[in-house]
Amino acid sequence: MSDTDSQAIVHDDAPLSTSKHPNDAVDRATTELLEAKGDTLIGRTVTINRPRAELFAYWRNFTNLSSFMDNIVSVDVRDAKTSHWVVKAPGGKTVEWDAVITEEKDGETIAWASTEGADVPNSGRIDFRDAGARGTIVTATIVYDPPAGVVGKVIAKLFQREPAIQARRDLRRFKQLMETGEIATASRTRKQLEEEKA
Repeated sequence: MSDTDSQAIVHDDAPLSTSKHPNDAVDRATTELLEAKGDTLIGRTVTINRPRAELFAYWRNFTNLSSFMDNIVSVDVRDAKTSHWVVKAPGGKTVEWDAVITEEKDGETIAWASTEGADVPNSGRIDFRDAGARGTIVTATIVYDPPAGVVGKVIAKLFQREPAIQARRDLRRFKQLMETGEIATASRTRKQLEEEKA
């Protein structure tokens, strides 16, 4: 690798998960996350046609996250920096951990790391950047250790509970909720089915 190539990696502002040098991206992510927990890197980005401050405020109230994150059972906010998460896992099980905010810049960034003893050690950050007339670019970068290692990751993919799959879906649902006030779904609710039968 030439000096120019290595400089390009250092100064690249693309999401870390899109790096052409995955090992460098994981190393850079763990450095940027302050307290990296995990060795599997995922990242997703979406542009949402809403003001940055509004999106940040909605996300920062962690009790709102279950309104668009399908796998979250609950988030219990313990204090200004600590929260307890209960998340669905494959096979009808749940996993739990406490998370601590490691960095926060109002309207721009929320970074966290799970505490010791987490069922799924993880850390990450959500970044909000202005996109001019298009609204806000929201980027999620997450580093985690899947339960049961590689086997657990394969099982999670089969059950559609793998964080990379969920991150893409969750950001899409966040976009829908913030732009339209609701989340579109192709499935019918029990009430809709009962009304059709009547």
